Amino acid sequence: MDLYEHQARQLFEEYGILVPRAEVTDSAEEARGIARRLGGRVVVKAQVKTGGRGKAGGVRLAADPAAAELTARQILGMDIKGHRVGTVMLAQPVDIETEFYVSYVLDRAAGRFLAIASAEGGMEIEEVAAQRPEVVARVPVDPAEGVTSAKAQEIAAAAGLPPRTVDVLVRLWEVLVREDAVLVEVNPLVRTRQGRILALDGKVTLDDNAAFRQTRWGAEAETRADPLEASAVAKGLNYVGLDGEVGIIGNGAGLVMSTLDVVAGCGARPANFLDIGGGASARIMADGLSVVLADPAVKSVLVNVFGGITACDAVADGIVRALETVRLTKPLVVRLDGNNAARGRAILDARAHPLVEQATTMDGAARQAARLATAA
Repeated sequence: MDLYEHQARQLFEEYGILVPRAEVTDSAEEARGIARRLGGRVVVKAQVKTGGRGKAGGVRLAADPAAAELTARQILGMDIKGHRVGTVMLAQPVDIETEFYVSYVLDRAAGRFLAIASAEGGMEIEEVAAQRPEVVARVPVDPAEGVTSAKAQEIAAAAGLPPRTVDVLVRLWEVLVREDAVLVEVNPLVRTRQGRILALDGKVTLDDNAAFRQTRWGAEAETRADPLEASAVAKGLNYVGLDGEVGIIGNGAGLVMSTLDVVAGCGARPANFLDIGGGASARIMADGLSVVLADPAVKSVLVNVFGGITACDAVADGIVRALETVRLTKPLVVRLDGNNAARGRAILDARAHPLVEQATTMDGAARQAARLATAA
């Protein structure tokens, strides 16, 4: 479960990490009073669970309380990558000297955590990592040993961070461990002209398996979750939204992950992860298609199914019956393989829906879906 920035900020403060003074509101009128309490000049930040807020216009500087109210009014209700802005955080501006990037992320494949840090943080950290990977340090962290002062010094030295960040690195590790997080990120972590080290922005993702221990975030997560993910949860679907244009539906987490990789290799971006599991009834397919097609960024949909316990003809029948209740508005590429695949393909051929295409291989299906998405 992702936390909002103001929730991550709250955690940082609880663990002794310095953050600017800030308050959260869902009212433009209240934003004026908050700005007045914070000294007049404030940064108004959209609270959504996605990146790219700054480039989308969701982070703006307001010179005085009146401007803060106007800015909050403009940001509230914005759509940022499919996330509607329901609240804003107003924070005191900071006199920044240098920006850094620090994070801990779970490395599932290696069975450990990875510290990622750079002396060049800020909005363009992705470009920095892609163009100059040598300035981004990646230091493995043994979960049994954790981040001691010595380990934090190793991370800081590898990334070229100043010595005063060592204490922050230790405290961020405490956040990760004690709050059952799989990701803790600060971008930027800044040094002010007065020499203070502050966390200006934060991202924290909690382990869903530990939700029973992290109940304090539950109510807000339920009421303010991404609408597509909330809709998928209500339908019992395993869905994660991504920033792409090819909708993905598959049976089995491993197959879906492989499909995402193959689509990306064909020059397109996956729009989501959606695992329908072992079943592919008409209801499940209808629910899956309705969620994926509700994403306005989706230009094509790829259904990739390997028939095992659930045979491909049952999947095809589910797709056909789902098309009776779901209005298909984007091209749909279907790849069926495994148990009763030929029979399943015949069922789809007989339906002959004008927007449904078939492919016999995963690579071929991915190429078709990518071509259709980029041509749309």
